[in-house]
Amino acid sequence: MSQIVSITSKDQATIPKELREKYGMKDKAIVMETPEGILFKPLPPPCSEKGSLKTLLKDKTAKELVKEAREHEERREKKGE
Repeated sequence: MSQIVSITSKDQATIPKELREKYGMKDKAIVMETPEGILFKPLPPPCSEKGSLKTLLKDKTAKELVKEAREHEERREKKGE
């Protein structure tokens, strides 16, 4: 299935409803860069997929993840000014 989606002035695109429902995407998704382009995957609930995020998080500590998230949020806020 291929569909064309618009990208807003805030660089946001909407994943079509049919695909969100088909793949069980709720409020969060994993976005990965692949040789073929951008890949969106549903974020598995922690209780059902133990350890599935280890490769994505690359053995970072909780403190490192929080720091990275805060820095990302600060950059995003500055960009919106």
